[in-house]
Amino acid sequence: MYNNRGLNLFLIALVISGCAGWPKHYGKLKSLPKQGEVTIGDLVNNWEDYHIYYTGLDAKSPLGVVFNPKNKDSILLGDMWKKVLHQKDLITITEWIYPYTYYEPWLSEILGPDGQFFGYLYHSYGPVVLKMVDDRKIYVYNLEEPWVEGHVGD
Repeated sequence: MYNNRGLNLFLIALVISGCAGWPKHYGKLKSLPKQGEVTIGDLVNNWEDYHIYYTGLDAKSPLGVVFNPKNKDSILLGDMWKKVLHQKDLITITEWIYPYTYYEPWLSEILGPDGQFFGYLYHSYGPVVLKMVDDRKIYVYNLEEPWVEGHVGD
């Protein structure tokens, strides 16, 4: 029984040490208040200041939208992201996130592990994986579709 205690402590230490390097390679999201300094309305109104991409089947079945400031060009995206070319399409996409996913969307800042700002993500569901490529670039993996019986994922 005492041998198992030592083994358990060793395994816990191994797991902790293995996870210690994880945060320096991955970014994070910082949720913004709906009525804060930057809102989704502000981003839509100033859409020409960003490289904008969405993921989902089409503009009426979106999962999320990334706003990459044009002066940074620092966000890389998974293979399911599509470029938004017109403001009217962006409006459609942002209005259809809730009806498609059944989850209330929110706006978040995309940050590196050291707090460096990369852009914005507007989405409603699931985990978001943000991996640092180098000091100036972050990779946003594809978003997951929610599973709702009788709706998405059936």
